[in-house]
Amino acid sequence: MPLPDHYVEAVYMDPGLERYRGNPLIEALPPIMDLKALKAKLTGKVEFNPQDCFEKGHIRAHQISALLDDFFQPLAMHKQLEEKVSIMVRAGYVGRNLADGSINKLMQESYERIMAGENNSSRFIQSNSTAKSLSLIGCSGSGKSTTINRILATYPPVIYHSKYNFIQLPYLRMECPSDGSLKSLCLNFFREVDRTLHTGYEEKYARKRHSTEVLLSLMGQVATQRAIGVLVIDEIQRLTLKRSISKEAMLEFFVALVNVIGVPVVLVGTPKARPIFEIELQSARRSAGFGSLFWDPMHCGPVGTDPRTGKVRKTEWVAFTDKLWQYQWLTKRDELLSDEVRECWFDLSQGVLDIVVKLFVLAQMRAISTGLERITVKLLRTIYEQELKPVHPMLDALRRNDPDLINKYSDLQLPSIDKRLLELKALIDRQQNTKEAKSPFIGNEKALRLYTMLQAMGCDSGLLQPLVEKVFKDHPNLSLPELSRVLLDWYASALTLIKAPSSTTEKIKQQAWHTLPTDDLRFKFSQADKGKLYQQFKYGKELFDIPSWLQRVG
Repeated sequence: MPLPDHYVEAVYMDPGLERYRGNPLIEALPPIMDLKALKAKLTGKVEFNPQDCFEKGHIRAHQISALLDDFFQPLAMHKQLEEKVSIMVRAGYVGRNLADGSINKLMQESYERIMAGENNSSRFIQSNSTAKSLSLIGCSGSGKSTTINRILATYPPVIYHSKYNFIQLPYLRMECPSDGSLKSLCLNFFREVDRTLHTGYEEKYARKRHSTEVLLSLMGQVATQRAIGVLVIDEIQRLTLKRSISKEAMLEFFVALVNVIGVPVVLVGTPKARPIFEIELQSARRSAGFGSLFWDPMHCGPVGTDPRTGKVRKTEWVAFTDKLWQYQWLTKRDELLSDEVRECWFDLSQGVLDIVVKLFVLAQMRAISTGLERITVKLLRTIYEQELKPVHPMLDALRRNDPDLINKYSDLQLPSIDKRLLELKALIDRQQNTKEAKSPFIGNEKALRLYTMLQAMGCDSGLLQPLVEKVFKDHPNLSLPELSRVLLDWYASALTLIKAPSSTTEKIKQQAWHTLPTDDLRFKFSQADKGKLYQQFKYGKELFDIPSWLQRVG
């Protein structure tokens, strides 16, 4: 009988450590990753071709939107989390071994606890558990769930050991129930196992009115039967909604979760869940855990210098934004990210990863829909004011560095972003249809693309149109790169025949100044705040540096 699609047949490899050797549950896991492998596995796969910048707007809109799902740049905090999860999974299996029968002993102990009808850990002599717990706390949008999901995706969801006729779950991820109930949390565990293995645990155990203690023992039995490597519980802050449950009772539950189930547990939540774990940090129970990770947003601190090489060392913020900046599908894009745009980007997003990417995506969509075709400080501020209003309180709290306010607003999210992206796509489609109706190349996609590409390169549109028509008439079988080379030669020759190419200036209405080249003063005027154009000019660029000139001639 063939295995289900999400099952893999166990392949045993040397795990590299004597402590792990001889344990099929560990030897069947993927190799422990070094830094190079981690970057390759976690980095998002984004396809980018510079020629796609000259595609139609509605095509580019789909490529830009894909950044929300596909872009992921591993940072130091992601590496730290992956290492901890890797250790927890493997160390948790040390006390559970298919080869030496220790896992069967654990099953027997779980069975005896259930038959006793109580969860008294002192009733039986239990095997020495190697399971640990870890809490991951960070504000909404810091990438907790995305990162943990990418890390878990490096493991197969189900491994079948044909030699032992045994099914292994390297991980199980679940969310806290919306009602904040510990009993519902236990039932969510069975529901998730059923979803992965197509079993019927939830129906079997939900019918009976078991206490939380009994459900914990049943969870332990299932976790042992299925050799769960790590249990990840997300949205842990929802447990604070249940006021009838004290912090101490919640902590006792999580301690019992690790001790009774015998499986490593990762608890993920926002700062609202932090009070639950502060009790643990202040008590002797710390020895039962594997520590806590508190994820702060990225910082835009000063760029340092590597003392060994003397080379400039980028901060994570600079490296992250430089990487993301490459993925622009705009015809007038700036290849280098300016300090002004980078500083504005940080000020508006406060380094919250989700906001950083959403701001970038929405800015590109707006740039296409308005004809701006580049990202500017003014555009970023407009997007922030109009599209990101729901998260203004949280970002303001981060700017003030106020812990109480950060806790208060740490759960704010942007559920309407998808709707806004669809609205912008529809606007781009309407404008694309209008452009095509006015285009001189209706029915010739190749000609329209060539015309758009060369126009974005600064070629005069009035001179370009007849040349495009002629090159397609004279050379209908040439490829697009070949056509562009021929056309550029003709264009250069045509410019030399024009006696006064700049004697007349094309009149452009002020409403369209934002579509002009970046170095055009009319464009700069369109991007400046009212009455503040002069303050944005710099000596040596837009302004003649008279003091420096006088020093040189003097």
